[in-house]
Amino acid sequence: MLLRTILAATAAVTVLLVPATAAHAEPSAAATTVAADTGSTAEATTAEAAAGANPVIVVGGLIGISIAYEPIAARLRADGYRVSIYQLPNLGFGDIRESARALSSYVDQVRAATGAAKVDLVTHSEGGLVSRWYVKFLGGADKVDRYVSLGSPQQGTYVANIINFLGLGSCAGIVACQQMSIGSGFLADLNAGDDTPGAVRWTTVRTWQDELVRPVDNAALADGATNVLVQAWCPLRIVGHLGLVLDGTTYSVVRQVLAGATIRPNCFAV
Repeated sequence: MLLRTILAATAAVTVLLVPATAAHAEPSAAATTVAADTGSTAEATTAEAAAGANPVIVVGGLIGISIAYEPIAARLRADGYRVSIYQLPNLGFGDIRESARALSSYVDQVRAATGAAKVDLVTHSEGGLVSRWYVKFLGGADKVDRYVSLGSPQQGTYVANIINFLGLGSCAGIVACQQMSIGSGFLADLNAGDDTPGAVRWTTVRTWQDELVRPVDNAALADGATNVLVQAWCPLRIVGHLGLVLDGTTYSVVRQVLAGATIRPNCFAV
């Protein structure tokens, strides 16, 4: 049993540490064509909302190369949204606060390119923490309308702490991993006071099968945020950490949030 536990933990660490390279996508000023009308009220509501919607920035996570977020970006474009993908500097290995400063510049580029006053952020994993730091400390509260996090360790994760247990030192020297460890000084600063500052509309999505955010409820926020547990709506839905950006049910939540619709996850979405 101990061997199985160590092997599972090692597999999780491997996911965190596999290297990759790519540049983040440039912001686009053009919107793609709204998807064809299916006759569904929900589809029509989304199409109408997308027509005059804020640009959407998909903010990646640790080792989250841009191409990994193309599936969710493609869904958003098909729904009529103007979408760009933001890959974290140095693949998110560095100081999350520095990544937030870089995101601040990127948001300003998107706003300038599109003429939009505000953007919506759809974030995954570490990207949710980067985006929260930007909103809370770097003026993002005036530039972000909606924030959606998918599997972000808002209160930290034991998966980051477990690397110490495996004898690899303090997150093998990876600064962002240290900051995502439960009890880190970074998280203490981020979570001090109001979790959800400003007029931003905050939503989190989490899944019981998340291998990298443990405990799973650490992916939720307080202070008025809308927190969605996939399995609370769809008990048989199996969604892992990386699967959150691919899963149809999860996307149904994202599109409802962006459209300002009532959240009712579609358990049969693909």
